[in-house]
Amino acid sequence: MPKLSLGARLFISHLLVMMVGLGSFVIIAKVSSPRMFVLRLEQLEKRGIFTVRSARTYLVEGFQNAWNRSAILSVIVGASAAGAVSYISSKRITQPVKQMKRITQKFAAGDLDERVPESDIPELNQLSLSFNSMASSIGDVEQRRRELISDLTHELRTPLTVVRGYLEELADGRMDGTPELYLRLIKETRRLERLIHDLQELSKAEAGYLSINSRSINLRPLLVSLVERFADQLLEEGPDLQLNCPQDLPPVLADRDRTEQILVNLLGNAIRYTQKGLIAVEATKTNRQVWISVTDTGVGIAAKDLPYVFERFWRADPSRASHSGGTGIGLAIARRLVELQGGRIEVESELGKGSVFRFCLPIA
Repeated sequence: MPKLSLGARLFISHLLVMMVGLGSFVIIAKVSSPRMFVLRLEQLEKRGIFTVRSARTYLVEGFQNAWNRSAILSVIVGASAAGAVSYISSKRITQPVKQMKRITQKFAAGDLDERVPESDIPELNQLSLSFNSMASSIGDVEQRRRELISDLTHELRTPLTVVRGYLEELADGRMDGTPELYLRLIKETRRLERLIHDLQELSKAEAGYLSINSRSINLRPLLVSLVERFADQLLEEGPDLQLNCPQDLPPVLADRDRTEQILVNLLGNAIRYTQKGLIAVEATKTNRQVWISVTDTGVGIAAKDLPYVFERFWRADPSRASHSGGTGIGLAIARRLVELQGGRIEVESELGKGSVFRFCLPIA
């Protein structure tokens, strides 16, 4: 048996409601009207207005015949009017749904530009707004996915071209192997490893496969170790690196390795985008959480880019991309790692003045 469409179901439901209403009206009127008519005649006779005893049977039969004709006519007219109204209303209700179906099919074919028009029905209008919001989000993600693929293609092509060029020179005997040359090859291969590792981590994070071993840890030794490690990488004319962490900072419930991964990513970004000035790492207790922030005086992030900083397919504007070669994968991983540990991550930034990245972890 073929399944009925939404429009057909609405039309049939309206007709059933109409038929039940008219049927109940006809049955009740058919049973009660003659009795009420006879009762009325008896009341008139008692008042002495006139006597209809001999003609009562004919009057009742005439009333019943007139009622039957009028009832049939009422049913026909009422059913026709109700059917027309039901058809129009069901068509009006299902039109946005049909439009949504058509647009969804276009989405499946790769056309993400069309949107569902607004509806006069509040529930369908809300559905249309939600659908359009989803379509815009999908379009943004698809655009950033294309940009990410373009960036990764460029990032992968550069080290591969360098490595292939050196290897061809070595194979042809036009270049002698030197420690400096091998160090260059190692540097390019490590660059490839970093890109592949970031993509694998992002894939695991999005799929929920990253293992989190939460336990009570003391953040201060970890912060001191990381600041000392990154301070050794800074040049004399580069920014200063400071740590502000109280001695009595309470332990947090977190995964030490994943927390270190988050901090390495944030500190690495701060150093990459800060040529001079100050980079400050600070840890403070607020209610039942510990907030860790990384503040820099670097190039900053434009206000229009802030909502996309932690999205998986976000990339910086061309000037930042050419400056750093990054794709934003690390920040997407950092956000997921913070969320898996029961915290949240935030960013504040002003272009040309610097950025503040902060995240919180629950106190153990």
